[in-house]
This record gives sequence, structure tokens and C-alpha cells, in this order.
Amino acid sequence: MYGAIIGDIVGSVYEFDNIKTKDFPLFSDKCFFTDDTVMTAAVAKALMLYGELDTELFRYGLVKTMHEIGNKYINCGYGGKFKVWIREKFDEPYNSWGNGSAMRVSPVIWYAKTLEEAEILAKATADVTHNHPEGIKGAVVTACAGWLAKNGASKEEIAEYISRHYDIGFTLDEIRPLYAFDESCQGTVPQAMVAFLESESFEDAIRNAISIGGDSDTLAAITGAVAEGFYGIDSTIVKYAESYLDEELRETVNNFVRLYIEV
Repeated sequence: MYGAIIGDIVGSVYEFDNIKTKDFPLFSDKCFFTDDTVMTAAVAKALMLYGELDTELFRYGLVKTMHEIGNKYINCGYGGKFKVWIREKFDEPYNSWGNGSAMRVSPVIWYAKTLEEAEILAKATADVTHNHPEGIKGAVVTACAGWLAKNGASKEEIAEYISRHYDIGFTLDEIRPLYAFDESCQGTVPQAMVAFLESESFEDAIRNAISIGGDSDTLAAITGAVAEGFYGIDSTIVKYAESYLDEELRETVNNFVRLYIEV
């Protein structure tokens, strides 16, 4: 889960000021957390509170938690429709195919005991808002690729799973010159997966994702979610990331980590 948060924080300064290189400071005093981190924390809290309930009750609890946490950070960078959904405390989804479903799903990677459970929970975290098939697919592929990575799958096995859902027959070097901002799952998740597959370490995966431009914080959050499971994260990088979080977010995240990651 910290993989997604680190990707979000590192990518925050490049979302609207893209760079096309891997040579940049990993952290700076200009970095900040965005809606990616806030909603990741909301999913983590909902899993802690409601994860053992049946799927419908979990969805109900998740909506409640997203509203509760989301309204405390109303100006953290939500998309237009999602901000209205949070502010007005709507209960119904709005058929989004945006990449918000994939950026917030990483706690499922660590909570789920089986690949099937990861798929079920990922779908549930998505379809409370992003109930378009592409929105659901983005969350499911991110969670399941991360779950496979965490549980010892090779990159070849992870790539085989991803390729059942997305065309990943491209390299970052091929797409980097022309790739541009894209808020959709279908225009973000495959690129994030290739950023992971081409990486040599967790940090390299984050640098890969940001180097292609686009929706940098979300690309790096999705990439980081999978890369964490495969490589782990150096404790120094985690401590840097923690310093950007406020007390409430840090407490929520660390409670989840203690329960489901540090075991």
C-alpha cells in the first residue's frame, strides 16, 4: 500500500508539469499527497472496519468511509464528478471509467487471502463509483497483478495475467515521446503495468512511470502498488513518504500496515 502512496507523492509535482526522463529528485519540498493517497487510506480503513462482512455490507461501509475521509480533504485533487459525489455524499455510482478506481485499490493486495478474493474486493472498491466495465477492470487488474507479485509470481506470470485484459505489447521507449495526460483506466493501467514490468527495483518502477508523462501521480501510484509486492520498499523511502502525511492519514495507513503487511 505504501507503494501507491509513494508513487502519488513523488508524482505529485509532475502531473501538470510532465518530464520525459528518469533523472529527477525522488522527493522534494514541493511534493505533496493527493486524492490518490486519501482514497487509498479510505479503502484501507474500510477493509479494517468492514472487510469481514459480506460484499454488499462492505460496499455500504466503504461508501461511508470514503465520504467521511474524503470530505476532510475536499481540495486534494479529486476529479470533478468524484468531488461532487464526495461533497454531496451520494450513494450511487456514476459509471466512471476513470483511473481513480485503480489508484485506490492497493490495500486489497495485502488484505486478500486468495486471488479470487482480491478480484471480488477490487471490484467492490471500484463499483461504488466506477461501475463502468473499464473502471472495474482497471481496479481488478491492478489488485490481482499486485497480489500475484506479493505471492511470488514471476514477471512472466504477472505479464501473462495482465495480457488477458490489456494489450501490453509496447515498450516505454516507444510510447514516451507522444504519451500524454489520460484519466482513463484503459489509458493508464496498461502503461503502469509496463512501467513495473520493465523495472529493476521499486524506485526504478516509480521512475519508469513518471518518465512517460501523463497523469504522473496516478500512473506512479498504480505502478508502485504492484512494485511494492514484487520488490518490497526500502524503509528509508517509506520514512520520507510518511513525512508528507498528516497525523490522521499516517495513523490509518500504519494501522493497516501493522495488521496486514507486517506479519
